[in-house]
Amino acid sequence: MRKTTNPAPLVVFRVCFGLLMCASLISFWKKGWVESLYLEPKFHFTFYAFEWVKPFGMYTYALFAICALASVFVAFGFKYRIAIVTFFLSYTYIQFMDKTVYQSSSYFIMLVSFLMIFLPANAAFSIDSLRSRRSYRTIPKWCIDSVQLMFVIVFFYSGLAKLNSDWLGRAMPVELWLATNKNIPLIGDAMLQSTWLPYVVSWCLMLIDLTLPVLLIYSRTRILGFVLLISSQLLSQMLFPWGIFPLILICCSPIFFCAEWHQKALLILRAILSPIQNVFKMNSALKRTKDFQYKTPLPILVLGVFFVFQLLFPLRYMLYDGELFWTGEGYLFSWRTALIERSGTITFHVVDSDTGESYKVNNTDFLTARQEKHMSYQPDFILEYAHELGRCFITKGHNNIEVYAESYVSLNGRPSAPYVNPKVDLFKEKESLKHKTWILPFQDKIKGF
Repeated sequence: MRKTTNPAPLVVFRVCFGLLMCASLISFWKKGWVESLYLEPKFHFTFYAFEWVKPFGMYTYALFAICALASVFVAFGFKYRIAIVTFFLSYTYIQFMDKTVYQSSSYFIMLVSFLMIFLPANAAFSIDSLRSRRSYRTIPKWCIDSVQLMFVIVFFYSGLAKLNSDWLGRAMPVELWLATNKNIPLIGDAMLQSTWLPYVVSWCLMLIDLTLPVLLIYSRTRILGFVLLISSQLLSQMLFPWGIFPLILICCSPIFFCAEWHQKALLILRAILSPIQNVFKMNSALKRTKDFQYKTPLPILVLGVFFVFQLLFPLRYMLYDGELFWTGEGYLFSWRTALIERSGTITFHVVDSDTGESYKVNNTDFLTARQEKHMSYQPDFILEYAHELGRCFITKGHNNIEVYAESYVSLNGRPSAPYVNPKVDLFKEKESLKHKTWILPFQDKIKGF
């Protein structure tokens, strides 16, 4: 814990992270996704215990603007502590406004931004350094190690999750994705028709995920690891677009490189910023005159608890009965990225128990096409939507309402099978962390983690 190192790796990471986040938020806005994902839907799916997080109507644009501005301040190291806290809170709120928007990439960004709150990423090459006339020549080595550990956890659990019979034994769902991506460069139609290619891709992605942490940690294999990282992320992006996630991993993973490499990167950045160098006096910002030291052990204690949680939380699926890929219980926030391909159809019937009348629900009256797709095969979505239907009918004058669903789900190329017990009144079922007994059993076996 007493080892120190040059702050350059953390500084470069801060700049790359801040600029990427700003570009991502601007792109999200320009593509019209703020309106289509947060403003147009009549109903929003929420996370358990965060039902109070809702869009602000047209003020949602202001929230995105605040988040983007905070990311710019983070990149330039201006009012860094306030900026990174603002970014973490605003970005987390944005991601929690509708559950259908959730991706592993957004969860990764939330965790990294929380981690950066406790790290001196503005120790050098920052406006804060210029204003305070303090530029630190060293920081505790564990500050950089903690960011590297976050990457290791992601890759380790992602690779571990691929050790299952569907991914390795059936090459599912890679086979399905290859069949629907016939325009992949360097892979012709003949290769796509081959039976061996899905297995090669599946096994290679698993091996890369499991070995990347080791390759990136050791200096002799670091370049090889970085090349494999770029290759695997580009391939993954072609198979199943993850948005900005591959770019984040590629641009931020050089934090594993030595401090000298990052110092050279900062020199290049200085050259790019040379037109405004005299205005911001970059030269003085690069004078390392002090060693950074934490005044209290609180950051170390907080991050210790943080990483213990990150190591244990992805394993919570072991507490549930049933097949994880079928029930989805314990699937979120576990780095199980792009492991399954599900599709479903579902029909809801609302029954007035006083009159005995039954009403067949047209889901498009309440949900967008994207929301309906996500809802059709995810139990927590199904339950929340059933409660929304019940509340809507109560407001229309019906007193004793029952909500039933007929659902069929296909998992990794298997034939559609009944998913929800059609005899269970979903309006009486309460959302909790307990196993959902109204999910019908999976009629197959998937072995592995």
